[in-house]
Amino acid sequence: MSTVSTVNGGISFWYADQGTPLAREPLPGDATADICIVGGGYTGLWTAYYLKKAVPFLNITVLEAKFCGYGASGRNGGWLYNGIAGRDRYAKLHGHEAAVRLQQAMNETVDEVVRVAAEEDIDADIHQGGVLEVAYTPAQLARLKDFHSVEIAFGETDRVLRGARETCERVNVTGAVGSSWTPHGARLHPVKLVKGLAATVEALGVTIHESTPVTEIKPKHAHTPYGTVRAPYILRCTEGFTANLKGQRRTWLPMNSSMIATEPLPRSVWDTIGWDGRETLGDMAHAYMYAQRTADDRIALGGRGVPYRFGSGTDNDGRTQPATIEALRDILVRLFPTTAGARIDHAWSGVLGVPRDWCATVTLDRSTGLGWAGGYVGSGVATTNLAARTLRDLIQQDSGQSGPTELTALPWVGHKVRRWEPEPFRWLGVHGMYAAYRAADRRELTSPRPGTDPVAKAADRLAGRH
Repeated sequence: MSTVSTVNGGISFWYADQGTPLAREPLPGDATADICIVGGGYTGLWTAYYLKKAVPFLNITVLEAKFCGYGASGRNGGWLYNGIAGRDRYAKLHGHEAAVRLQQAMNETVDEVVRVAAEEDIDADIHQGGVLEVAYTPAQLARLKDFHSVEIAFGETDRVLRGARETCERVNVTGAVGSSWTPHGARLHPVKLVKGLAATVEALGVTIHESTPVTEIKPKHAHTPYGTVRAPYILRCTEGFTANLKGQRRTWLPMNSSMIATEPLPRSVWDTIGWDGRETLGDMAHAYMYAQRTADDRIALGGRGVPYRFGSGTDNDGRTQPATIEALRDILVRLFPTTAGARIDHAWSGVLGVPRDWCATVTLDRSTGLGWAGGYVGSGVATTNLAARTLRDLIQQDSGQSGPTELTALPWVGHKVRRWEPEPFRWLGVHGMYAAYRAADRRELTSPRPGTDPVAKAADRLAGRH
C-alpha cells in the first residue's frame, strides 16, 4: 500500500472531496443579539437551528474562529450513532432508569438527524445501516459479550449478537469471532451535513460571522478582536477548541484522533470484504478503530495517533504524523488484507473534547446566562443534536416561554466535573494511558485468554473512565 501520494492535512478528506468554503464575513464591530453562540460546528449550528425554529423572531449570532465545520464537525468519521459519553457514570449518580432515559433519547436522536436532513434537503450521504462492533481476539469477544448485555440492559432490545460466521457474512473482518449490531446508527458525510446546516440556519435568518475567534466569554459578553457581542445568553459550543478560550485551558482536554481514506476500491476488493449493508464499523480494542464505507466506495478509518499535544495545543490544518498514517494503514490491512495494494489518498487529524470524568454535559447557568454543551469524547455527531435541543429547552424554560421538559430532566444536564491536572501531569497521564492501551492490545492479539489485559484495566482506573 502506497502512502507516497497521500495528502496529509488540508483539514480533512471530507473537505478535499467538497472543497474548502469561502469564509463568511467577520464580525464588523460591536453588536447585540438575543443569543450569541460561540462555535460554528454541529453543536452551535444545531442549537441555532432549533432555537430559530422554536422562536423565529430571535436575533441569533454565531461566531466562528475559522469557518463552520473547521473543527471536529468537519473531520470526524461520519458515525451518526447512539453512543453517549458517561452513561454508566450517570447511572451510578442518578440511577439506572435515568440513564435508560438518556439512552432512549440518544436512540431517537439518530432518527431526528435523519428526519431534519430530509426535511431541509440536506444531502449528507446518509445511509442507515446501523453500527457493527466486532471482536477478533478472545479478550475482545469477552468484552463484546459484556458490552452487548449492558446495552440490552439500557433498553436496546433490538440489538443483535452475531457469531463468527454471521459477522463475516456482513463484513469480512479477518479473524472476527463475533460482533454486536444495533440499528441505531448511520453513515454520513460530515462536511455535507455541516455545510447544509450552516446554509439552513442562514436561510432561517441566523447571522454567522466566520474568521472571528472569540478570545474570552463573560456573562452577556463574547469578546473578539473585531468587537464584542452582547447578549443575554452566551453559549459556548467549542468542543475540542475550548482550551483556546481565556480561563478554559483545563476545562476539557483536546484529544487528537486521526483518520485515513483509501482510494475508491474496485468491485473485486468489495467482493472479498462484503460490507454491502454499509454499517459503521468499530472494534473492541482498547485503542479502538472506527470506520465507514463511503458513498464513493472508499474505506475511511480512524483511531488515536499522538493523542494529546502538550499544553492542550490544537492543530491548524489537520496534519498528522507519518507514523500514525502507517499505524492506521496497518490496522486497515490487518482487518482487510485485500486492501494491501490500495492507495491511501488522504490522512488527517482533529481534536475532540474530553472532560476529566469522560462525561458529556449540557448546562445553562441561569444566574449568568452562560451555557455550554460538549465533552462528547468522540461521539458528537449525534450527541450534538440532543445537546442543541436540550439547550433550546433550557433557554425557553429560563426565559419563561416553557416549563421543564423531558430533555431538561435528563441526567447529563447541569453535570459538573473537576478540571484537568496542570502540565506536565496531564501530558504524562494521557500518553501513558494510551501507551498502556496499545501494549494491552498487542498482548491480547496473541493471548488465548478471554480476560481483559490487567494493564488496560489499570489505565481505565487511572483515566477515570470507570
